Amino acid sequence: MTARAHELKVREVLGETADAVSLIFDVPTDLTQRFAYAPGQYLTLRIPSDRTGSVARCYSLSSSPHCDERPTVTVKRTPGGYGSNWLCDSVSAGDILTVLEPAGAFTPRTWNRDLLLCAAGSGITPIMSILKSALILGRGDITLLYANRDRASVIFAEQLRQLVRRHPRRLTVLHWLESERGLPTAHGIATAARPYRRHDVYLCGPTGFAAAVEQGLARLRIPERAIHREHYRSLTDNPFERHLRTPTPVAATPTAAPAADAATVRVDIDGNTHTLPWPRTRKLLDVLLDHGIDAPYVCRESACATCVCTVKHGRTRMLTNESLIPEELSRGLTLACQTLPESDSLHITFDE
Repeated sequence: MTARAHELKVREVLGETADAVSLIFDVPTDLTQRFAYAPGQYLTLRIPSDRTGSVARCYSLSSSPHCDERPTVTVKRTPGGYGSNWLCDSVSAGDILTVLEPAGAFTPRTWNRDLLLCAAGSGITPIMSILKSALILGRGDITLLYANRDRASVIFAEQLRQLVRRHPRRLTVLHWLESERGLPTAHGIATAARPYRRHDVYLCGPTGFAAAVEQGLARLRIPERAIHREHYRSLTDNPFERHLRTPTPVAATPTAAPAADAATVRVDIDGNTHTLPWPRTRKLLDVLLDHGIDAPYVCRESACATCVCTVKHGRTRMLTNESLIPEELSRGLTLACQTLPESDSLHITFDE
């Protein structure tokens, strides 16, 4: 097991609704820095499986590092969902779970903007982390538009009421209940969001809800640059099973001249330096894993930013980018899961 996967004790399990629970973790002192997280990030949990050994599932942190003592993920039961049902039914206080360190890039870059937070169902979890943090760190107004089936399914209902009472001038909560108004529509979203059309938007929820919100915001001509989305994707690989596999030894002569269709890359990672051939058509993450180098990753689709690294020398290009903003790109950041070489010689580091 690599240093990025750790065993954490579940300190407490809180029932939020009939089909949602929050898991509060104890983090040992020696792992405090490893589990430092930003609002809007998530944890990846290892869930045992009789059929496959384990499955990996990502759950957003609903706690805020700025006001909550311990990291907390909130899990809503999904019909037919193996991971969510196992966590809701089987986990108790005192249980040990294997957890990857925090990841994700769904975090405001500044805390002093006015925010329109849009969530549906369990999409409230990263939004709740952002909301609580913004109330502490920022000075702007915050509006939460939160859609659910009915009143009984509203996760964090009491917490939200308490936050509104404590911050009546800064926080507004708008509930959209399907039992009363039907499914969210673009017209309804546009009407609700109109007073907040100059706010920065953070959006998390199922595909249908997200589409309605995006269409509604488009009617208000809210610019794309002001809209930030959290995309939930299925993992294409089980990072826990990968960690348990025996690595392929690195070639005995790593500095040998590369083939004609390959660049040469020097990679700094975990305090070690590797010099490798980098085929022009192979993504950096794949090259590192091929050589038994345990580079960090989760989604492999550019959404989570777990594999972010810095290009110190040379030119690269990304096939897809859903995580890094222009300012980060200008500093040389790139995503190993999407990056190809353009120079003959490159230097990349994961250690910054």
